[in-house]
Order: sequence, then structure tokens, then C-alpha cells
Amino acid sequence: MEREMSMPTPNTGPHSFQMPGWISCAPFEKLLNISIIEASEGHAVLTMPFLIDYAQGAGLMHGGALVSLADTAVVMAIKSLLDPQTHFATIALDARYLLPVKQGVITAKARIIGKEDRIIKGHAILSDEGNRPVMEFNSTFKIAKDAKIKNVIIEEYETRH
Repeated sequence: MEREMSMPTPNTGPHSFQMPGWISCAPFEKLLNISIIEASEGHAVLTMPFLIDYAQGAGLMHGGALVSLADTAVVMAIKSLLDPQTHFATIALDARYLLPVKQGVITAKARIIGKEDRIIKGHAILSDEGNRPVMEFNSTFKIAKDAKIKNVIIEEYETRH
């Protein structure tokens, strides 16, 4: 019988970090190779390549990767309207898959469609390289009561990346 080698216990949080700018990608978004092309006046355009790491069992792009791109695009549209360091989070989302993604770079075009008090609604369309819509996405965000993010740099993250 083989003995299991003990692995160091990973740091499972809570985590805090500092991003290079208000409109920039967080660690998870960097992991997905998301690029911000534009984010201004309540609109955003982001891209993400289909890498093998994002495939599901049938070789198509995983739906969760597409949702992450859409959600991030709406976030950047929201950030283009809010004061830097305003804390907000997704509280609901709806994704409609229109076509499978088999290759290429996906583009997300997002816009804010409503804001009332601390609630913000967004919409995104994801398209493939042939400009065919592959997903329609709607989401709702809520701005926190204590709206300012408290940032602390995590040395572990900085040394690994």
C-alpha cells in the first residue's frame, strides 16, 4: 500500500488583494484570459479565447466560462459608472445559450439597462468570431450598504503571480 504524501493545506480565505486599477481583471478573470477592450459610460466590451482548459466533456466551451465572461462584462459596464472602490455583487442572473462554442475568441458586449437605489441591472450578448450570438445574459447587482471596498494586498497571491 502506498503512503499518501502530505500536501500543504491551501489558503482557502478569506482573501483580499489589490488590483492595478478600478477597471481591471481580478485573479479569476485573469485565469480565464479575459481582456477588457472597452469600458465606459455604462457599456463594456470584453473578449476571452476558447482554450482547451475551458472545454467541457464534448469539446465545447464550458457554459460556466461563458457565464463568467458575461458577468464580468456587465461588472465592467457598472464600474464605468460607479465611484472607484464601490462594493457591489451579482445577486441574480439568467443565461440563455444560443449556439455552442467550438473554437475562437468570444466577445461580450454589455450595457447597463437599469438602476434604482442600490440595484443595477445589466445585459450582455456574447458572440463568436463570426459575430453570431452564442449567449444572451441578464443580471442584477446590488451595491453594498457599506459601499467602499477595503483592499489589502495578499503576499501569497503576489508571489505566485
